Amino acid sequence: MSTSWPPSCANELGIATLSLGNWREHRLEPRLKAAAKDGYQWIDLFDECWAAYLEEHDLPGDQLWEATPENLQVARKLGDLVKSLGMRIACTQPLRAIEGIKDPVERRASLDLVAKRFPFMRAFDTDLVFMCANIRTDAGVTSDLKTVARDLAEISDMAAAYAKADGGPMLRIGYEGLSWATRNTWSASWEAVRFANRPNVGLIVDAFNILAVEFADPYNPEGHGRIYSTLEESIQVLTDSMAALVATVPGDRIFFFQCGDAELVNPANLLPLSDPNTPALLPWSRNHRLYPLEQSHGSYLPVEVVGAAVLATGYKGPVSLEVFNASLNKPGNDVPAIHSARGMKGLRKLIDSIKCLPPFWKGQAYAQQAMTQVMERLGSQKQSLEKL
Repeated sequence: MSTSWPPSCANELGIATLSLGNWREHRLEPRLKAAAKDGYQWIDLFDECWAAYLEEHDLPGDQLWEATPENLQVARKLGDLVKSLGMRIACTQPLRAIEGIKDPVERRASLDLVAKRFPFMRAFDTDLVFMCANIRTDAGVTSDLKTVARDLAEISDMAAAYAKADGGPMLRIGYEGLSWATRNTWSASWEAVRFANRPNVGLIVDAFNILAVEFADPYNPEGHGRIYSTLEESIQVLTDSMAALVATVPGDRIFFFQCGDAELVNPANLLPLSDPNTPALLPWSRNHRLYPLEQSHGSYLPVEVVGAAVLATGYKGPVSLEVFNASLNKPGNDVPAIHSARGMKGLRKLIDSIKCLPPFWKGQAYAQQAMTQVMERLGSQKQSLEKL
């Protein structure tokens, strides 16, 4: 059921550690301090950043989930550092290639990898872990609904048993559909969450991954970066889908909302893929994401449509940035501060745009008003292939 509109937009703001700089070039503490300075309240902790933090403390980063006293001590130190800066760790991520594994021995080992995180979640003082939809396409995995739901249910039961045993808050599992996975839409991910039928399994909504499937095609030879040739049809398809999300998904079953925009890129610069096994969307995703509504940097995705739908469900959690870009991988002490400030500016623009968007899920008249508003914003950029 949708909430009143416009929303109060009291949702707190967050950012992923990899959206503040790359772990190879930038130590974690300066990145966290840059985020705190700009007013973020939540931190999305990436595995690579946690591994690098362990190595900064002379511990092996490739054993990041081994619950040794030394590793757990550093985890508590990191959690305390984040709190001292006025923030909290929202989650750890990503769990990859977990569900749908056919071989029982391999499946058991995969599920046990999830459980190894639980002591660290307590040390970080977070209750949420992200699980990305499996991108494997070999014969050893399946995307069958009952199988995926069974695995999600078993993982959630393991988390619940751990919480019951130690008396702490319930541990939650968030399931996210990647745009290059088999289950790559919000509806396919929600279907698996719903069939798992556990209160501590919920949906992770990522605006970029939704838009990469339902709106964008960076390889389109026409150079406009969309699936459909006209902007009107593209926005129509998206608003219809997001209206269905509002009608279908309760806000308390969305465990986290991530947002990111992306750059319109000359498709010739993305082709050909050097590795045939690399998902086609991956180079664009890893090198050309932007903070929301960064039109001066070439952004072109209607992120506000996804954001409005998520808040309309009654979602009360953080609105958080997940952005990957080649600029984040560059050396320089100013990289975290520059990107943190850009991110906060983008989040504030996004919130303002969401509040001004007509509630397109409430009927055709509102939908047409919202479509016109979004098309006017995107059309004003007048981007063309010649400018790329």
